[in-house]
Amino acid sequence: MRLLQPKTAGALLVACVPLGLTAQATESTCQTVRFSDPGWTDIGVTNAVAGQLLEGLGYSTHVSLLSVPIGFQSLSSNEIDVFLGNWMPAQQSFADEYADGYERLRANLEGAKFTLAVPEHVREAGVESFADLADHADEFNHRIYGIEPGAPANELIQSMIDAGDFGLEGWELIDSSEQGMLSQVNRAVRRDEFIVFLGWEPHPMNLRFELSYLSGGDDYFGPDYGGATVYTLTRNGYADECPNVTQLLNNLEFTLDMESQLMGDILNEGLEADEAAHQWLANNPDALTDWLDGVTTVDGEDGLPAVQAYLADD
Repeated sequence: MRLLQPKTAGALLVACVPLGLTAQATESTCQTVRFSDPGWTDIGVTNAVAGQLLEGLGYSTHVSLLSVPIGFQSLSSNEIDVFLGNWMPAQQSFADEYADGYERLRANLEGAKFTLAVPEHVREAGVESFADLADHADEFNHRIYGIEPGAPANELIQSMIDAGDFGLEGWELIDSSEQGMLSQVNRAVRRDEFIVFLGWEPHPMNLRFELSYLSGGDDYFGPDYGGATVYTLTRNGYADECPNVTQLLNNLEFTLDMESQLMGDILNEGLEADEAAHQWLANNPDALTDWLDGVTTVDGEDGLPAVQAYLADD
């Protein structure tokens, strides 16, 4: 993957054209910012936060619901501008496959985790690690619940089953949506049944259920219970074409608590993602100062008061 570097031709062009006109002409081509969303609530939240900020700055946004591999393809083919959900190392294979098709801006979330989990009553029954699963195969109905088909984490689980690691020969991966999987978890918890599923943080599942993340899956999910960093990606050339939007993207850094709270507003309170993001931003004005540092409106005005006015206009 390429580090962002100034391009000589671009630098020469700026030298020949008045700066204000160059910036305005460039940003006019960036009026609509196109985001990819794999259908995960956490990425829906971060897309919505970025979208609310951009709308306050005078931009419009468009979000396409795309699986992770299709999202990488779309970045590579310039059909998508931004992906805020590059979970690493879980998406390493796609990051490598499309390494020439995108640019990595920054980490937008640290301290995430992503591995198999069980309800607390299952841990109390003796399931604390990947190695304990086979001993309770019948109670689990030889099933592991994942998320949407094509997700990198599902591929990790399927490769683990195919390899027969941890005695999982003959087990079945149940592809589902995030909400479909969590419905099964809720059902199992209510009935005191066994279930093993893909769990992660940030997510309100950690507040809704008493969960235990399984140890021993480092070879598949990485150390520290699948400890992950989430990165912001853009299509090639976007930083040069849209420097103001890129400045905002470079400023955006989220926290586990913030994302979990927003996700809870959506999943538990029934708010739309944009509504939850608007409400959170209005209630947390201090976040705007750092996020809008050096960012202008689409017309080149100071970005902070414009977004403050947008959030207050309700």
